[in-house]
Amino acid sequence: MHFLDQAKIFVRSGAGGPGAVSFRREKFIEYGGPNGGNGGKGGDIIFEAVAGLNTLIDFRYTQHFRAPRGKGGAGQNRTGAGGEDLIIRVPVGTQVLSEDRDHVLADFTVPGQRTVFMRGGDGGRGNASYKTSTNRTPRQHGTGWPGDEGWVWLRLKLLADAGLVGLPNAGKSTFINATTNANAKVGDYPFTTTRPQLGVVSHRNREFVLADIPGLIEGAADGAGIGDRFLGHIERCKVLLHLVDATEDNPVDNYRIVRGELDAYGAGLIDKPEVIGLNKIDALPAAEVKKLATKLKRASKAEVMLLSGAGGEGIEAVLDRLVEAIGPLEAAPTEGNSEEAAEWSPI
Repeated sequence: MHFLDQAKIFVRSGAGGPGAVSFRREKFIEYGGPNGGNGGKGGDIIFEAVAGLNTLIDFRYTQHFRAPRGKGGAGQNRTGAGGEDLIIRVPVGTQVLSEDRDHVLADFTVPGQRTVFMRGGDGGRGNASYKTSTNRTPRQHGTGWPGDEGWVWLRLKLLADAGLVGLPNAGKSTFINATTNANAKVGDYPFTTTRPQLGVVSHRNREFVLADIPGLIEGAADGAGIGDRFLGHIERCKVLLHLVDATEDNPVDNYRIVRGELDAYGAGLIDKPEVIGLNKIDALPAAEVKKLATKLKRASKAEVMLLSGAGGEGIEAVLDRLVEAIGPLEAAPTEGNSEEAAEWSPI
């Protein structure tokens, strides 16, 4: 399945049906009066978050979504049928943005979450509703209210507890393969990861989701390399694991480059809790590793953890630190908590 995290779609709710112009016609009843019914309401546009999806690829091939309009009214005071609501199912973590991408119109973070995004137009009035004491035979009727329409952007931000950041070839894919059920591509060249990867870590009777994004290089905020587009997938993470390649010429400068790109991107990434891991320590002598760790600790003013994603050394300690930073599991809502249970109800 191809990964797609942005899509532009057109949505339009249904227009209301027209009211009817009708008069009662029965034998031996000379003046039956008006009996035209109202038109039906147009269908709503509803977004629903569903579990099991992690891409917006379906919206590449279907970009137009139109809810049906309401049916017209009829004689004998019969109201027209309402148009069926159109439910657009999106992955959990999807945001609906305005066409200019400046405003978040809806944000779906919980499976089953539903939002009536565009309401269908109301049906027009039938001529029976226009009857008055001075207007016994009205022939006017309402044509029905139009629905809303417009272009919107869908943007997917994967939901993960921890996010992996670092320069290309820092060992992020190797780390996520070693700790989760993911099967990320690994190679000895930059940008082997071209799309975000998700994996579930099982550690000390705890499970959490780890996200790996393509590597950052200097100038990523300005579009260099793959750019910083995929940083949005770690905006919701509680902690970042920053992997630094110990075999590079200047690991301290590499650390600062990534931190600079996180700061340039914004969205609070620079302020998130960070676990720093000096990776690939099995490729260097212990004395040199200790010297690099000291320099990196002095530059970052934080503890530096030593590990080897390929050899497995130090991984347990890093996972312990990630679990500690993620914090305790959130308690599931109980049936007795009526306030939380009433937050969402099916439409």
